[in-house]
Amino acid sequence: MTNTQYLREVTLKRDQVSSFAHYPFSLEAVRALTSIELHPKVTYFIGENGSGKSTLLEAIAVNWGFNAEGGTKNFRFGTRQSHSPLYDYLQLVKGVRRPKDGFFFRAESFFNVATEIENLDREPSPAPPIIASYGGRSLHEQSHGESFLALMIHRFGGRGLYLLDEPEAALSPQRQLAVLSRIHDLVKDDSQFIIATHSPILMAYPEATIYAFGPKGIVRTSYEDTEHYQVTRDFLLNPKRMMNVLFED
Repeated sequence: MTNTQYLREVTLKRDQVSSFAHYPFSLEAVRALTSIELHPKVTYFIGENGSGKSTLLEAIAVNWGFNAEGGTKNFRFGTRQSHSPLYDYLQLVKGVRRPKDGFFFRAESFFNVATEIENLDREPSPAPPIIASYGGRSLHEQSHGESFLALMIHRFGGRGLYLLDEPEAALSPQRQLAVLSRIHDLVKDDSQFIIATHSPILMAYPEATIYAFGPKGIVRTSYEDTEHYQVTRDFLLNPKRMMNVLFED
């Protein structure tokens, strides 16, 4: 399957970067980036806030042709020009196959995607309303978690490339498990995921590739070696002891 995945590798065109002293090239993860190989099923980007994982995911999405604020390649709205120029310095090594579906989800701007769907559906068109592909119910009339599940269940059709930025936002642990199940269904239907996340539940997908973003750049790691797993495990094993440590004078 490795030879037929949609996106195989991401390379930084370092010779075209004039300076690594300015954002986003000043980020440790970007400064150390040469290339990373992507898993044919699921790849995770993890790390602290500000480590660059969402910045790189956004750059991959924009380079691929997705709208910077999210959606499919057909979305061309913009509420605020805020994406970095990193996308212009990436080389995406694509597989021999082309996906039949795709979506860039980013939690912080999914509200804007939902608004754009409503705006487009107000315009006269012989085609069915766009919201029909998202379950038929306004995404604004659902909670954040419900609207994201509606997106995954109804809009994600399989044989696609799906980029998700912090999909765990507003999801309960039970709903995160439901998302894992849906990811697995889509993977079996020849889909590929790249996910930036803080969730130790979501990053538990078996055989996935995990890249940790940090002071040493981008380092491939195992699930059990992630800080997210270790901190969560230690807390759940003995929450009282952890509270004593946190609240010590």
